Amino acid sequence: MTTKTTPQITKRPAEERGQANHGWLQARFTFSFSGYFDPDHMGFRSLRVMNNDTIQPGGRFGTHPHSDMEIFTYVIEGQLEHKDSMGNGAIIEPGNLQYMSAASGVQHSEFNPSKTEKTHLYQIWLHPRENGGEPRYAEKPLADIAAENDLTLLYSGDGRDGSTEIRKDAEIFFGKTDAGKEVSIPASESMPHSWIQVISGSLSVLGETLETADGLAIENAPDAISIEASEDSQFLVFRLA
Repeated sequence: MTTKTTPQITKRPAEERGQANHGWLQARFTFSFSGYFDPDHMGFRSLRVMNNDTIQPGGRFGTHPHSDMEIFTYVIEGQLEHKDSMGNGAIIEPGNLQYMSAASGVQHSEFNPSKTEKTHLYQIWLHPRENGGEPRYAEKPLADIAAENDLTLLYSGDGRDGSTEIRKDAEIFFGKTDAGKEVSIPASESMPHSWIQVISGSLSVLGETLETADGLAIENAPDAISIEASEDSQFLVFRLA
């Protein structure tokens, strides 16, 4: 007889996140980062950074290095201009994602190219399965691929179903649901842990209500997980080993 495991959930309310205000940059930190340290919030599984940044017109992160980290940037509003030592240069538009595997080392800069409009984004880091390797870069135009009232697989460790292959045994989905609709995180015995980050809207998951910028950690849930939207909603789902 198989014993069912009861999932463990931990909500990370938006208003309880760490914060910093540098004038040109206002940041909210789901996990400890830079000058914000909270031993109870150091990450979740391989998910290490979930920063929600607002960059004022003309604001910039100057050229700086990264290594041994899988880095994802999702632009909610405004634009983000990117340049890196791999020779990539791009302006990321609202609703689009950028992926950079820092690997053995890369330098890049990011800035808001507008003189009048702010840029609102998430920057997300995952620990890779192993260090080193050649850096990688890719972009995802969500407007072209995101399914309505469903989860769209964006990144995976094996590049299945049109997703971008990453250096981690993890899967990242984009969810887009109308009010009253329901979607499910697929069952996975090899990746029974999930993190849900609400971009906009309102969701109900395992008895918890999640509003804009809330996060939810779900541990030990090998079965499918239902997500119901009470408003038109957009969100990210990270399925982790």
